[in-house]
Amino acid sequence: MPHISVAEAKSHLSEIIAKSAHGHERFIITRRDKPVAAIVSLDDLKIIEQYQERQGLATVASSWPDFEEVATALLDLTELRKQGGEGRDVSL
Repeated sequence: MPHISVAEAKSHLSEIIAKSAHGHERFIITRRDKPVAAIVSLDDLKIIEQYQERQGLATVASSWPDFEEVATALLDLTELRKQGGEGRDVSL
């Protein structure tokens, strides 16, 4: 991910926005060589927000009684997703 200074971002803002929106490039904005902000596409922002929501739901769910049973089922689902659903018989 390219790092650019605030001054450079100001002078090339239209170009940076276009690259982010259409090329899905991400930029780290720096001030005195320290990261202070980022420019990402709206699609990337949605992915970040969805991830945060999932993390929040997992935290809430973990406080439920008998959560271990739910956690086991979630791990099974996660493993099946990694496998692409292969290996399970869904025939009738």
